[in-house]
Amino acid sequence: GRRIGLCVKGYAQYLGRMEEFTILRMGHQGDGIAEGPVFVPVTLPGERVTGKLDGNVLREVRIVTPSDHRVAAPCVHFKTCGGCQLQHASDGFVADFKTDVVRNALSAHGLHTTFRPIQTSPSRSRRRAVFSARRTKKGALAGFHARASGIVVAVPNCQLLQQELVAALPMVEALTITGASRKAELTVTVIHSEIGLDVSVKGGKLLDQALRSVLAGHAETFRLARLHWDDETLAMRQPPLQRFGSALVSPPPGSFLQATEHGEHALTAAVMEAITGARRVVDLFCGSGTFTLPMAQQAEIHAVDSIDTMLKALDHGWRQADGLKKVSHETRDLFRRPLLTEELRRFDGIVLDPPRAGAEAQIATIAAARAGALRRVAYVSCNPVTFARDAAVLIAAGFTLDWVQVVDQFRWSAHVELAAQFSTPA
Repeated sequence: GRRIGLCVKGYAQYLGRMEEFTILRMGHQGDGIAEGPVFVPVTLPGERVTGKLDGNVLREVRIVTPSDHRVAAPCVHFKTCGGCQLQHASDGFVADFKTDVVRNALSAHGLHTTFRPIQTSPSRSRRRAVFSARRTKKGALAGFHARASGIVVAVPNCQLLQQELVAALPMVEALTITGASRKAELTVTVIHSEIGLDVSVKGGKLLDQALRSVLAGHAETFRLARLHWDDETLAMRQPPLQRFGSALVSPPPGSFLQATEHGEHALTAAVMEAITGARRVVDLFCGSGTFTLPMAQQAEIHAVDSIDTMLKALDHGWRQADGLKKVSHETRDLFRRPLLTEELRRFDGIVLDPPRAGAEAQIATIAAARAGALRRVAYVSCNPVTFARDAAVLIAAGFTLDWVQVVDQFRWSAHVELAAQFSTPA
C-alpha cells in the first residue's frame, strides 16, 4: 500500500510539474503556439514561458523572457474577460499579425497583391455588443464570458464599448432579474442607434401579460428605442435608426450591423472605390443596405439577401432618402440559388459581403460571367481563408486582385476583416 501511495504521489507531482516552452508563432485564435503544437494563451512569438501542460494547452503560464512587443493591457478586465485576446500585444504587432493572416491565406493559393495600410477602429468605439447575463442570489450579473469558460464576468470599465453600451449594463441586469429563470443564461444584444438603444433578448422566460407589462416598464424607465423579447417586440418608443450614406434605416431586431462606425466607413470607402465607374451594380448578401445605399449615390443597385425583413428595411430607407438612384431588391438564398451567369451579365459591378463560409457557389457563376460587361468586383470578407479560396477561383478565370484593405474593427481580438478589389481588362 505504501508503494502504491508513493507511485500515485509521484504521478501527481509529474502531472503538476512546470515545463518550459518557447513560443514559435501566433495561431489564428490569438494564442501563442510552441513546438508540439502546444497552445499558450496570452503569449507572443519569441517568449520563453513556463506552465503546466494540460493536454496540448499550457496552464498557469508564467513569462520567463517577455517579447519586446508585450505591453500592459489597457483594460483592467483583460485577465478574466474572454472578450479580448490581444491586449498584451503592441498595436504595431497586432496590425502586422492581422495583415499577415490575410497575406498567408492568399500565399497558400500562390496569390500575391498590394496590401494597403490597415485601418484600426479606436478604443471605446464598439456600437454593438452581445452580453451574457445570469441571475444571482443578490440580483443579476451581466457582461462577457471569461476566457474559455461559461462564467459571466462583469465589465464596467470595458475599453471596447461605446460609453452608451457600458452604461446599459444596469439595464441588462434589470431585464435579467425580471425575465430570466434561475438556471438559464440570457443573450442580450444591445445596439446604439441614432434614436437610442435597440435591445434584443434571447433565452428569457415565456411571456405572459404580467411579464410583458413589467418588461415594457423597464423599456420606458431606461428610455429604450426598442425592446424585442425572443420573437416579439414588446416596446418601441421610436424605430431605431442607422445611417447608411444619406439614408436612415431601421434594421430588424438583433440583425447584423458592422461593429463600429469607423469600420463601416472604412469598408464602405473601399467598396465605393472598387466599383468606381460601374453604372449598374448587384449587391450580394446586402443585409439592410450597409453598402447598397451609399453606392446608390453613384449607380443603380440591385440588392439581394435571404432575409426578407432586412430587405424591407433597406427598401423603406431608400424610399425615404433624397437623391439616390434606383434600388431594387430580391429575396434569395445565394448558397442554394446563386445568381446565374446570364443574370450577372446585366451588371458591370458586383459587391459581395458573405458570411464566414464565403460564397463558393456564387463565385463560380461570377467567374463564368467574366466575358460580359462585368469589370469590377468588390469583395468584403470576415474570413481570410474562404476569401483566399474564392479569390483563387476569380483569378483563375481572368480577374486581377488589385489590392486588399484589412480593417480591424474588432480591436484586440483575433478577428480579421478585409475589403478587396478585383477587375478585368477593359
